Amino acid sequence: MPHIVIDEKIDLFDFAKSFTPEFQKSPLIKIPTIYVEKNGLNAILPVIVIDEQHQEFFIQISTTTKKTTIRLLPMTDPIKTDSVKYSLAKVYFQIKKWNPDVSITKTNLSEYLKMEVVS
Repeated sequence: MPHIVIDEKIDLFDFAKSFTPEFQKSPLIKIPTIYVEKNGLNAILPVIVIDEQHQEFFIQISTTTKKTTIRLLPMTDPIKTDSVKYSLAKVYFQIKKWNPDVSITKTNLSEYLKMEVVS
């Protein structure tokens, strides 16, 4: 399962305030919003990807006292195309822009994390 683990707890309420909708035309990747649970430990982001096929799924961000994980919500199981994997990287890029000090401790998406130049 594709995932990205960050080395610290993320304040999901603060991150949600800075979240900007993602829209990429080709292949289509759309991440319009973020929903944070009232306990602040989990968030989900609805995603639409249209590449070889049309897929709708959720990305989950879960945080503990020591780490934060970005992954596909297990209840939604899209085919793991490049666009689906890149959508996870896009969420990480937003977190990194919001908090430049975070770093990745574990991932199986390294090639997708090299695709975007952070300015």
